[in-house]
Amino acid sequence: MRAALLALVFIGAGGMAMADPAEGVWQTKPDDNGDYGHVKISACGADLCGVLVRAFDGSGTEKSSSPNIGKRIVWDMKAEGGGAYGDGKIWSPDRDKTYRSKMALSGDVLSVSGCVLGGMICRSSEWRRVK
Repeated sequence: MRAALLALVFIGAGGMAMADPAEGVWQTKPDDNGDYGHVKISACGADLCGVLVRAFDGSGTEKSSSPNIGKRIVWDMKAEGGGAYGDGKIWSPDRDKTYRSKMALSGDVLSVSGCVLGGMICRSSEWRRVK
């Protein structure tokens, strides 16, 4: 019984240690309106998803009443190895557009890019990890 309990503890600890390095809170670059946000990236099954958890205006004042707080920003993002992620979607609140997207992690910088219309219109940005 004791050995089984110990095994469960180690399995649980191993799962915690295996968190994806892109998981955490990321500050977006200002959008077309000068607003930016904090997006919490976490596991959604085998993929990564991100939800807007805080919103700010161009002066840095928090917009706690933003209708976008709690909305899904990133979903279906698949780890491809070496800090690369792909096959995901990113929603841009300022343009109300959803882009086919990919991400690349390098230290505390998450490069995010996405395209619509078969790659005709693309955007990219660098998000910084919030400490």
